[in-house]
Amino acid sequence: MSFYPVRISQSLFLSLCGVLIGLMLASPVGAQFVPSVGTSASDSATTDAPAADDPLAPLLDVLRDDVARARLIAELEKTVPADADPTAESAAAAEAAPAQLSFGGRVALLTQGIVESTVAEATQVIAAFGQTGSVFSGLHGNELPVLFDAFKSLLLVIAITVAVFLTLRTMAIPLFRSLGQRASARGLSAKVGLFIASVLIDLMIVLVAWAIGYGVTTFALGEFGQIDLRQTLYLNAFVLVEAIKVAVRAVLSPSAGGLRILPIGNRAAKSLNRATNIVVSVLGYGQLLIVPIVNQNASFAAGLGVSALLSVLVLLYLIVLVLQQRKAVTAWLTDRFADPVLVADADGQLSEADPDAPPPNRKLHGFVGGIMMHWHWLALVYLAFMFIAVMSQPTEVVFGYLAASGKILLAVLIASLITGALSSSMRNGVVLPDDVMQRLPLLQPRLNRIVPKILLVVRMFVALLVVLFAFDTLGLIGLRGWMESQFGQNLTGAIVSVFLTLLVAYGIWIAMISWVDYRLNPDYGKVPTARETTLLSLLRNAATIALIVLTLMFVLSEIGLNIGPLLASAGVLGLAIGFGAQKMVQDIITGVFIQFENAINVGDVITVGGITGGVEKLTVRSVSLRDVNGVFHIIPFSSVDMVSNFTREFSYFVCDMGVAYRENVDEVKEAMHQGFDELRAIPEQGAVILGDMEWFGLNSFGDSAVVLRSRIKTLPGKQWGLGRAYNEILKRIFDERGIEIPFPHQTIFFGEAKDGTTQPITITQQTPPRVEKEPEQPVTPPRTDHDEGKIDLSTTDAPEDDD
Repeated sequence: MSFYPVRISQSLFLSLCGVLIGLMLASPVGAQFVPSVGTSASDSATTDAPAADDPLAPLLDVLRDDVARARLIAELEKTVPADADPTAESAAAAEAAPAQLSFGGRVALLTQGIVESTVAEATQVIAAFGQTGSVFSGLHGNELPVLFDAFKSLLLVIAITVAVFLTLRTMAIPLFRSLGQRASARGLSAKVGLFIASVLIDLMIVLVAWAIGYGVTTFALGEFGQIDLRQTLYLNAFVLVEAIKVAVRAVLSPSAGGLRILPIGNRAAKSLNRATNIVVSVLGYGQLLIVPIVNQNASFAAGLGVSALLSVLVLLYLIVLVLQQRKAVTAWLTDRFADPVLVADADGQLSEADPDAPPPNRKLHGFVGGIMMHWHWLALVYLAFMFIAVMSQPTEVVFGYLAASGKILLAVLIASLITGALSSSMRNGVVLPDDVMQRLPLLQPRLNRIVPKILLVVRMFVALLVVLFAFDTLGLIGLRGWMESQFGQNLTGAIVSVFLTLLVAYGIWIAMISWVDYRLNPDYGKVPTARETTLLSLLRNAATIALIVLTLMFVLSEIGLNIGPLLASAGVLGLAIGFGAQKMVQDIITGVFIQFENAINVGDVITVGGITGGVEKLTVRSVSLRDVNGVFHIIPFSSVDMVSNFTREFSYFVCDMGVAYRENVDEVKEAMHQGFDELRAIPEQGAVILGDMEWFGLNSFGDSAVVLRSRIKTLPGKQWGLGRAYNEILKRIFDERGIEIPFPHQTIFFGEAKDGTTQPITITQQTPPRVEKEPEQPVTPPRTDHDEGKIDLSTTDAPEDDD
């Protein structure tokens, strides 16, 4: 388990690539050339040549002689007119030229300057590339004996320091592993403490070996209390090189994975640490020990050649290393930045693939993804650039490039640490304690919606700072001077002020919303009434709008806009909006008066605009209902001419019970009272009944039934559930008592003659045939005179046909 993974974002990776390109474009190889190494070497080799052959020798003689120098100044002054001021004329011309040029002329001058500077830089680069071979001209083959002789005197001190260092490192490796195991099971603060402790222990090992080497050299080797210059060079090189290796090991932590900053495996960390040690050792000991010895005992030109040779060897090693590890690094980048692979299960649901399964063939997409997939080309171009710099520039310039690259890499690493720590800590979102979640259940989702966006802004800001720092380091921009200027201070101050204003405004909004949620939570404190719920909801909406307006005003003021005229013109703007949005104004005014009259509260069941449903949301402009079918309606108050509230103070369930005409009204009344008594005996229903059942009596005569009415008083909104339970009880009681609940009846009339006789009708009933016996034939009874003109009365109760 790593210390905490560094999430090198794509913006940081792209910034690093752009910075490397800027390093090559802004380098002195192409822009600010210094004399070539070959020239310096040849000049140093020919310092003993006679000065008479130098064409500048007469001028130097004149400048050294006071009398001759005065004569030269007098002759030069005669060539300049007395009434002319070249500086003033050139300044006036420079000021007048842009004013006399048109826009097209200025663009032409700009493009001309760009083309000319580009051609000049390209010419200088080609010239520098042509002089690359001269850097080795100072090597004559007598440098190896000098080095062998120097190492003979350094062999003992090298053996002592290396032996002490390796012994202490070997003894400390178990300690590092123990610290790594502890860090894997600790929190972030404990990990930071263990990380610092491991770095200090590693650094102390280097200092102890260096001090022992100095002590042995000073008091045991050579004369007592004296130390040779070569030994001093070696010990200084040892402490500097090993200190750099300590910094590298602090980042890679090859011996303790729990303290590792980079999200890489143990094998990759050890391989990268080994390669870095090789590069640091060759360059460090070469430049701090070998080159000074060659300069002192051979020549300065030979020292330059040895320095270039060591640098070329390191570059070749890095080129081979990049080509060998290109696939491994590409796979690591793909694993870190590619989108997760989704696999379908048996039900067709998509989910992320098992991280332990063999990795599928994934690729990075987009511009940044393409750069990551071909990262080795950028690395090779950078190494080629460094090769040209090594072959054509002095050592100080090359080390300047390396220092700039190191600063940029360090800035990228620090930025990655910051973003990685934020991403790691917020990977699972904001997790609040259980008691806070119970009191404020909506606070955590709100924070998880905004915190990732804030972190994205922070990561983009960090990436921008890295780019600006890199460009300032390369000399492309003067960041420090710009920050000290008035415009830079105003801009940075405005950005910080706007960010803090938005952050404070969001904090106030979160606090206000959380307080409203706490007041609306029935599990804590006083249970809010419907009126309080409505007013708190309106307060939340109104306060949000007011906070947005105030925040916008503060932001505009911090940007530098004068909000005074905006406030003065707000009345005119409001008048214009009033004419253009009369309906909206009507909605708001009607909503305000509805709230004053307390006509609607959240949770009520109302009818407005012909829609009946429960109130889910209420604003000063509209009311939101959800009907019994689940349909959500938003009704503006301008379309509301009447509000019917079914849940105010109390409610009634009105029972209109229809029975057949043949039934006894008193018997039905007794049955309905019996049903009410059973209803009241049910605990759930009896708790919502506010009184005895009111008997209204026979209410109306219907086509097929006599309608009897009664009414039950209930708590608000409970009438519908109680009514359904009462109807169920009445159905059972009526069935037990044989009381008929009639369905629609239809009477058939056949007409009659003037003498009162009617057409007879014969009704027969046939039974469907059965398998076990033959169907019996219907027997028509004999007709008599008494039966003539009569109809079977059972036909009068036939159900009404659907047609």
